[in-house]
Amino acid sequence: MAEVDELARPASPRDLFLTFNWLALQGFGGVLAITQRVLCDEKRWLTVDQFVESMAVAQVLPGPNVVNVALMVGDRFFGWRGAFAAMAGMLVVPLVLVLALTALYAQFSVHPAVSGALRGMGAVSAGLIVGTGLKLADALRRNPMGVPVSVGLLVATFAAVAVMRWPLLVVLPGFGVLACAFAWRRLDGEARA
Repeated sequence: MAEVDELARPASPRDLFLTFNWLALQGFGGVLAITQRVLCDEKRWLTVDQFVESMAVAQVLPGPNVVNVALMVGDRFFGWRGAFAAMAGMLVVPLVLVLALTALYAQFSVHPAVSGALRGMGAVSAGLIVGTGLKLADALRRNPMGVPVSVGLLVATFAAVAVMRWPLLVVLPGFGVLACAFAWRRLDGEARA
């Protein structure tokens, strides 16, 4: 519990806006790895467990995961003003950049160097996602389901989506409800003991 007491707070909604704006500008192809490092390690606004919980909720909500995390972090500290400031920081400047890059891409998309560069960035994005997953894997030790069940659900989810090509609309509720029920049962058992 001492770790939670030592956490910092953003100074203002402006601090949230600037932090999430800086995160968004660093995250070409994916900002999740950078977000975890900044929010947990540098700013110390969240513990790793709090970040993992926020990401879990963000993944089942509609919209981009990191924007959902920004909304939750902003709301945690400054209510709706913080949520709006964090979301605006995540979206405003990147929106302008994306619109400008879209106009450029329309002009140069047939050039082989442009299409090759974009394929290369896909590999970089996949690497960022895998790296972040490995860094956050330590949080599984504290998960109420335990490491074996968590890894089993990970493998089953990967197999369902990547190998069997089941739609996320089937996999997410199916495995999500199963995981929630199992975690609830374990927590209920621990509470009774």
